[in-house]
Amino acid sequence: MYEKTFPNKRFKHTLEFLEKHVSKSETILDLGVENPFSDIMKREGFKVENTTGEDLDNDQSAIQKSDAKVVTAFEIFEHLLNPYTVLQSIKADKLLISIPMRLWFSPAYRSKTDMWDRHYHEFEDWQLDWLLEKTGWRIVAREKWTNPVKKIGWRPLLRYFTNRYYIVYAVRK
Repeated sequence: MYEKTFPNKRFKHTLEFLEKHVSKSETILDLGVENPFSDIMKREGFKVENTTGEDLDNDQSAIQKSDAKVVTAFEIFEHLLNPYTVLQSIKADKLLISIPMRLWFSPAYRSKTDMWDRHYHEFEDWQLDWLLEKTGWRIVAREKWTNPVKKIGWRPLLRYFTNRYYIVYAVRK
């Protein structure tokens, strides 16, 4: 067995949460193109397929056609204009979502070089909870964690104490 190393703390927390709630025998549809974390899930023995880069705000056909038992959306919902429609289109009975939380001391992320790499939504935990409830999901488990950075200043100091990520495991009501 190899040593589990991760490029960042977020991947470690996300994998531990996934392993608590999803069996490796269940099929997963991971929203978003193949990425470093979907590669980690596969390496850990999960059966994962990804969407192919379609604009999920306008086209949920990949979600609707999928027979996966679990849908994961790790750091995806903040990029969507309309996560409500995406959540309604999911046929699976299990859902794991992680998001970067809105920070009162920092504006929403917006890349200056990539027009698609922007956060339209940076949720507070209650907002994601309400969105899930309104779209027919019941939250079974949730966790939050901080994301300190190795910089000097007030905002980096606040990141040691302020939760940055929120992950939820939900099932159909």
